[in-house]
Amino acid sequence: MTIMTALIVFALLVTVGAFVTGIVSMAHGGDFDQRHSHQIMFARVGFQGAALVVLLIALLLTVR
Repeated sequence: MTIMTALIVFALLVTVGAFVTGIVSMAHGGDFDQRHSHQIMFARVGFQGAALVVLLIALLLTVR
């Protein structure tokens, strides 16, 4: 279960990193935000979905 715990923590950290990057980008505004805000938030949603899938797999493994 140690590997699954590490994967969950990694997925959550990547999600938080994308979220913070998007928030900082929006706070500063400018050309970078206009060009990349959609991509950053789309990546955050993808990372969040991956974190959820890893969490569900971990829960299924613990039930068995």
